[in-house]
Amino acid sequence: MNSMKNGWMALCVCFCLPATAQVTGTGAHPQSPTVTQLHEGQDTSTRPTKTANLREVLVSTGATRAISIRENPIAISSVPARKIDRATEANLVDALVKQVPGLSAVKTGPNISKPFIRGLGYNRVLTLYDGVRQEGQQWGDEHGLEVDNYNVQRAEVVKGPASLMFGSDALAGVVSLFPHVPTQENGRLHGRWLSEYQANNGLIGNGLRLGQHKASWLWEVRGAYRIAKNYKNKTDGPVYLTGFRETNASAMAGYTNGNSYTYLNATLYNNLQGIPDGSRDSLTRRFTRQVAEGAGDDIKHRPIVPDAWLRSYTLSPLHQHIQHYRVYANGHYQLGRSLLDAGLGWQQNIRREYNHPQDVQQAGLFVKLTTLHYSLRYALPPLHAIEITLGSNGMYQQNRHGNATDFPIPDYRLLDAGAYVFAKWKSGRWTLSGGLRYDLRSLRSHDFYLAHDARTGYLRPSKDTVGAVLQFPALGQSFTGISLSAGATCRLNDVVSLKANMAKGYRAPNITEIASNGLDPGAHIVYLGNRNFVPETSLQEDLGVLLDGAGWEGNVSVFNNQLSHYIFLQQVPEEIVQGNKTYRYMQSKAWLYGLEAAVALHPVAWKGWHWDNSLALTYGYNRDDAYRHAGLQGAYLPFIPPLQWHSEMGKEWVLRHPILPSLHAGADLEYAGAQNRYLALDQTETATRSYALVGIQIGGSICYRRENQFQWQFQVNNLLDATYQSNLSRLKYFEYYGASPNGRSGIYGMGRNITVKIILPF
Repeated sequence: MNSMKNGWMALCVCFCLPATAQVTGTGAHPQSPTVTQLHEGQDTSTRPTKTANLREVLVSTGATRAISIRENPIAISSVPARKIDRATEANLVDALVKQVPGLSAVKTGPNISKPFIRGLGYNRVLTLYDGVRQEGQQWGDEHGLEVDNYNVQRAEVVKGPASLMFGSDALAGVVSLFPHVPTQENGRLHGRWLSEYQANNGLIGNGLRLGQHKASWLWEVRGAYRIAKNYKNKTDGPVYLTGFRETNASAMAGYTNGNSYTYLNATLYNNLQGIPDGSRDSLTRRFTRQVAEGAGDDIKHRPIVPDAWLRSYTLSPLHQHIQHYRVYANGHYQLGRSLLDAGLGWQQNIRREYNHPQDVQQAGLFVKLTTLHYSLRYALPPLHAIEITLGSNGMYQQNRHGNATDFPIPDYRLLDAGAYVFAKWKSGRWTLSGGLRYDLRSLRSHDFYLAHDARTGYLRPSKDTVGAVLQFPALGQSFTGISLSAGATCRLNDVVSLKANMAKGYRAPNITEIASNGLDPGAHIVYLGNRNFVPETSLQEDLGVLLDGAGWEGNVSVFNNQLSHYIFLQQVPEEIVQGNKTYRYMQSKAWLYGLEAAVALHPVAWKGWHWDNSLALTYGYNRDDAYRHAGLQGAYLPFIPPLQWHSEMGKEWVLRHPILPSLHAGADLEYAGAQNRYLALDQTETATRSYALVGIQIGGSICYRRENQFQWQFQVNNLLDATYQSNLSRLKYFEYYGASPNGRSGIYGMGRNITVKIILPF
């Protein structure tokens, strides 16, 4: 398990599914008796572990000091290393979706998933990497999270407004990712090699990490490389432009002294990613490719993509190039009976989208986002039964266009800052907690002119106004917001605990919602913003019941969320740019409600057996008077997931064998209900049928030296090779024809996929 370095971001452990007890957050010592200590050479993915009772698990939520999970009113889930190591999804977000009820993803192929929490996403879900907010043009559909999938040791998901701790952009919740940190203090060099192959799209992935912890000093370096061809299914065959080539590298160094530490980190992410557009031949339904532009590009008469191209690792010249860099430091310091957490960092996100087939070196979109961030939190000495924490965090951003031809948003500068106070009081079976926060965000941009470049034929930014068009008038707006939270828990007995929480969230409109006025070539969408938008606010109530019996655990959580000034996308019938859809941002009142439930059975009499089930259901309605009774023509919100049910049954064996000490096998079912509540207005969405995906797996550990084991995993996803579409898949709507010979529209999900994975610690 990793050390407590990530506590400053204030999250807690899940009550959702059984997992090895973990203490997360600062204020908990790594040697706490609730922590299961694991060595690098031990099997962390197949070794049966003792599951701690919920009452024994210490967590941290907002306040720096550790708190029992029964005393935490916030709905939160944790996915431990054991679950992540066993995952065989193409990206980390999809792996988390399978483990966390209430979490879903908007997808644009296997490697592109945007997290949604309880029907809300984009800039409403804040992603943290090692406590650092992920800033990478979150409004875009056509790219995922810029993180190393092989270097995440644990993930936690806060479900519900987290604006109190993190300000704007955490209105729906938080997805927090924790990288691995060396913990073995024996001064020896330790590492891990991971390798996997996925047959459906030929994904080949390799990851390596090396580290050392000697006395008070520690360091680690990591690297990973993944490459994949186009994925395939029975309906579409290989899906053109869904391959990718991804490289990651990172390093960290740190100093620890008792319960205090300081860490310095650097990461690099580089991804070459296909950009699917779904163009096909109308009769054969084979994919076609773009070879011309403008009036010369007849979408319905493009040449067919050769089979060799569809099955090749070579990427098309029309692709996107995403780079993300981070340098940051974080620290935790014990000052007598008080605690101080601090973080400071720099990151830069660079996106290029190449969409000119006759000028393949010319980027259509080229944006560079630079962010400086800070975080401070001070936990006062406890006063009787009261613990008080003061904090502040914020960022400064600058976004600039490079050598591009499409300009969906202007250059801009953003300044964001907020301060909060959080308190917790405990007496007997009761725990009360709450807090208040104030935020200020400033958004500024200059007049942005575009002029025709006679040499290239493209539009270019121009400082000279003569012969130029004012694409984006100057922008100068400020937003303020107040967030608050109040919650209570009651431990009725050792089996039953009750939770209740109410939170008011705040989110300032992002740059695209306010100022967008142009084509995003990767998304194939023209976005139109509105400068009159005001901040979104939400008021959400959560009620939860936790059950913890002998050989079983369960929980139920219900939520009710009322949003004011909710911002959403609605397709408009005008085609401003040929072959690209046009969407306009709208603002309205919204209402979302639903529930999540989970039960985990691990009977004491049936040693090694487990049966885990989770269910999530979300409803979303547009409460504007014009749409209240409009049915499919406006009454429902877009991107609302249907009923989701996941069931997994398995058996783990501890074998008294010198070579094969452990083995596990299991099967899982993933069911998505039909979505007949959708935004049909102007063909924004269509109905989606239900589907079920079956998977099987077998794995274990093999001793290759006296104290070392490697883990192996063989898994088949979509065993029955089902044909399906998710209502959250953007590829479902990549269709240029009103009808097709086979009666199917859009692009379908991945077919049967066989995965082999090996993890070799040393």
